[in-house]
Amino acid sequence: MSPSPGGARENQRLRTRKDLLEAAVRLTRDGHSPSFEEVAEAALVSRATAYRYFPGLDALMSEAAIHMETPTPEGLFANERSTDLVPRLRKVDAALTALVLGSEGPLRALLARTVQQPPGEAPVRQNRRSPLVAAALDGADPPLSPAGRDLLAKALPLLLGIETRVVFKDVLQLDDAEAERVRHWMIGALAEAARRA
Repeated sequence: MSPSPGGARENQRLRTRKDLLEAAVRLTRDGHSPSFEEVAEAALVSRATAYRYFPGLDALMSEAAIHMETPTPEGLFANERSTDLVPRLRKVDAALTALVLGSEGPLRALLARTVQQPPGEAPVRQNRRSPLVAAALDGADPPLSPAGRDLLAKALPLLLGIETRVVFKDVLQLDDAEAERVRHWMIGALAEAARRA
């Protein structure tokens, strides 16, 4: 089944956004403090196109720093021997929690930009969670049914980011240890439900 025209367009928008972030990371790693125009040029897009994805250099560089710190699925699971689903998912939780704690301010700013974005505008979030969840699920044995895997892959990202941190810290006023205990319980409960799906 071929992707819908809207789906293909959305994929292209996400690729362009990712290209801008990766260009900013490359230029920064080279020891350069790039301008917005230099990042756009390195990503092979026009300055006007870049402005459709980021309101300015500060927003772009702030998210590029987060992008640079996010572990890759290959890196996170390179030496992982466990095939037990729950410990693999907890490994993703630990990595993303460390990212959130280390970049809470910029991630809260990104969340604020996300909720202020008018519907239908260019995507303002890069999906860094799903590839990590997919890698955890790929290495699990026994594997989940396709239906269980699909449900778990869609449910888990809700637990693994700044949104959850805001709820636990600001709304529920939980300390980090209690928030981790609750997340681990939720991961286990979702994994068990996915096994039954």
